[in-house]
Amino acid sequence: MPAVFLLLLLLPLISAQTFNWGPCPNPHVQDDFILQQYLGKWFEIEKLPTYFARGKCIEANYSLRKDGTIRVLNSQVINDELMSTEGTAVVKDVREPAKLGVSFSYFTPYSPYWVLTTDYTNVSVVYSCTDILRLFHVDYAWILARSPSPSPETVKKAKDLLISEGIKISGMKATDQSCNDV
Repeated sequence: MPAVFLLLLLLPLISAQTFNWGPCPNPHVQDDFILQQYLGKWFEIEKLPTYFARGKCIEANYSLRKDGTIRVLNSQVINDELMSTEGTAVVKDVREPAKLGVSFSYFTPYSPYWVLTTDYTNVSVVYSCTDILRLFHVDYAWILARSPSPSPETVKKAKDLLISEGIKISGMKATDQSCNDV
């Protein structure tokens, strides 16, 4: 009986994720990534479903801390209330600066945050994957933009890149960016 109860509690989290069989893909990331140019505000345009970002007007703001880590401030509007979460990102290997790790708790390991491509001023395509015993994996993918409404061509190009890297995006959903000042 406790196992059934636990499963019922976890069902919303499981249903809000994108599971696929096999190990994580290994997509190519942005060559010559320049972190300083990436910092600042990004609007979430589309994403694969996640349990932690279900609101609207989702934004991420990245800034450099004195200790060299990156402050990640994510915000979203849920039930007309602005909610925010602060985390930390780090460059895991200076030879691959587009492969960052991000954590929103001292108790959790850094999760992948890979910048597949960015032009720094308009769009960014980000991917993350969690491998579960190489039997299946959980995909996360985001299309971010510096404005809340990039052109349809920009979004299509971002999706085409994800597909070309072997990332299944059929479950990708647009983020509602139409908020009044909350």
